[in-house]
Amino acid sequence: MTSLDTTWQFPHRRFNPLSGEWVLVSPQRTKRPWQGQTETPVESEQPAYDANCYLCPGNKRAGEQVNPRYAHTYVFDNDFPALLPDIQPRTEKDHPLFQAASERGLCRVICFSPRHDLTLAQMSAAGIGRVVATWIDQTEDIRQRRWMSYIQIFENKGEMMGCSNPHPHGQIWATEHLPREVEKEARTQSDYYREHGHTMLSAVMDHEHAQGSRLVYHNAHWTVLVPFWAVWPFEVLVVSHRPIQWLPDLTSSEREALAVAISGLTIRYDNLFKTSFPYSMGFHQAPVNQGPQPHWHLHAHFYPPLLRSATIKKHMVGYEMLGTPQRDFTPEAAADKLRQQSGIRFSEEG
Repeated sequence: MTSLDTTWQFPHRRFNPLSGEWVLVSPQRTKRPWQGQTETPVESEQPAYDANCYLCPGNKRAGEQVNPRYAHTYVFDNDFPALLPDIQPRTEKDHPLFQAASERGLCRVICFSPRHDLTLAQMSAAGIGRVVATWIDQTEDIRQRRWMSYIQIFENKGEMMGCSNPHPHGQIWATEHLPREVEKEARTQSDYYREHGHTMLSAVMDHEHAQGSRLVYHNAHWTVLVPFWAVWPFEVLVVSHRPIQWLPDLTSSEREALAVAISGLTIRYDNLFKTSFPYSMGFHQAPVNQGPQPHWHLHAHFYPPLLRSATIKKHMVGYEMLGTPQRDFTPEAAADKLRQQSGIRFSEEG
């Protein structure tokens, strides 16, 4: 198959089979002059320990609790959670156009390490491996609550993505009902599996490895690629080679390889614009407490906002909010830029 990057240099749509939605691609717009917003990059040195940080070991948090002097990862219930586990079920359906229902859930924070200054891109693969182990332990613990339906593990990195504390950390929001994006993926993956007898993302990976232009990185157990249907400039999908459903299903070698893949990706992100690259990322594992779901294929989404440099970001405005998402340079071009980056972080080279 000829690469769309070289033959489709005109406006076109691409279909996202995971969401069932389309994205507009306008590669000819990369030739226009840029006079948009430019911001001063924030690349400040962080200390290894910050006495004023409410996530550092031994410090008091915003809710007055005191952190233990933890040595590796540390998990606690969010002091200001968006969800609560102990609320009484309630619905309001007096009018079909005005409905409301209570939503139980819980929110937790995961400090990746005691170091205030180490993002995933700056941690060793072994250190990231401890984060992976924590994600697995938390999934095991939370799904014991039989009323729980979904466990969303995610990270918002950087002020640009709304992160309120620079100490590297992620979050878990677990809910009684399926989130909107998960509902979409559950439906599309199930329909595909019913028709073809294998997972959708297995077919995607087979094609991407054969075609090659959107691959960023891969090892024995994981592939990192810019999806054909990517919306964000340097969006990637991290997919397990084995079609498993939940993080706890990973073998020890798959866990180690996931840590290496995350390290390789985040270092390449940082190297792209020589900055601590912001993003929102999250794992999509199968819903919990709903039995086997062989159609579901474990994967993670990375959505970074940076467009042309460390100071220029992509905004979803105007037509994208009112019509459909749009991108300028192609996913193939984005993958090529990421592939070219070194596997050693720019701050460590030389």
